[in-house]
Amino acid sequence: MNRNWQKVFDVISKQERLIIGLMSGTSLDGLDIALCAISSSGAQTKVRLLEFKTVGYADEFKAEVKSIFSRRDADLQMVCLMNDKIGLIHGEMILETLKGWGLKPEDIDVIASHGQTIFHAPASLHRLPDYPNATLQIGDGDHIAVKTGIITISDFRQKHIAAGGEGAPLAVYGDYLYFSKKGEDRVMLNIGGIANFTYLPADNDASKVFSTDVGPGNTMMDQFVQAHYPGMYYDKDAALARAGIVNEALLKALKTAPFLEAGFPKTTGPELFNLHYLKEAQKSSGTSGENGDVALSNEDVLATLSAFSAEVIVEAIKRCFGDRAAPVIYLSGGGMHNPLLTERLKKGLPDAAFLSTDDLGINPDAKEAVLFALLANETLVGGTVDFGDREGVPSTTMGKISLPF
Repeated sequence: MNRNWQKVFDVISKQERLIIGLMSGTSLDGLDIALCAISSSGAQTKVRLLEFKTVGYADEFKAEVKSIFSRRDADLQMVCLMNDKIGLIHGEMILETLKGWGLKPEDIDVIASHGQTIFHAPASLHRLPDYPNATLQIGDGDHIAVKTGIITISDFRQKHIAAGGEGAPLAVYGDYLYFSKKGEDRVMLNIGGIANFTYLPADNDASKVFSTDVGPGNTMMDQFVQAHYPGMYYDKDAALARAGIVNEALLKALKTAPFLEAGFPKTTGPELFNLHYLKEAQKSSGTSGENGDVALSNEDVLATLSAFSAEVIVEAIKRCFGDRAAPVIYLSGGGMHNPLLTERLKKGLPDAAFLSTDDLGINPDAKEAVLFALLANETLVGGTVDFGDREGVPSTTMGKISLPF
């Protein structure tokens, strides 16, 4: 037997597996590296987060990724080169992180790599009748496996699409396996570039569980800051947005996207919610500052974008639970650190209880990396959970296995 497959079978046979989950989001803050000890599978899954670190990206690397991110006119040679380069850089980051944790590559059973999304094109967004849902994450798994000497599972989103989903969000699988609790209706709200949540019903019925994108989280605010404040990547502590005033005309125009009225589950990305979308909303609301339109300050625009993100989240949750929505909401993602955004969420959902995944034993900044470790574990030893016969939530395992030798 090929020694790689012997290693795979040895890992499958273990009572507990050490799996590194990797996540690199659209904010490009850095690579989240979560070392997890995972036992069993399905509803019996047990997870311990042993170590977590975010390794920041160099400004030059961020610029290289941004040059091909969410662009229809991306340079194909650069896409090809960055696919391999990201894999190599992620591999180097893993090795350095393991050294800092006092571990060796041979101590680790599997790496679960999300990769770097550069384009997301669900059919609901591209609207081309002869083409399927599509998405593209780069950062080649073979390069990570060879660089580290560790079995790597990657490219999870392609299987989700092949099995009938839209490639996102994938949180429904990990959230159900780890965070469900009988007797409590839970909303696992992740505010990254795009805001999404998973609904976990109090009866633990997997066929009722769903995960959906709801609209922009940080992406439009971050894009605006980066465009207007050189050297800044985001509005720290919402200081700029707090100095502004929400413009109701612009807010109303921002909320006209058909996506916002579509049913759940659904998926979107910065391919829709971007600075072009903002510019068109400013034109239609008479707030562009051109041709006699009202000119808004940067602070007013940021205040309005913050209100936009908050309102689409609040309205989505109310669609699930009614105007007196009172679930327990567990926050994760970079947006949970935006105090103005969270204040608006609490004001919009006064009957809901707001906690973070820290209260459930998982660092909220590590949650998405842990999710991919869970998905890798299901690929190896699970695949038994039935999420029902519903569009957008296929009952499937995901990921491609890359062997190190």
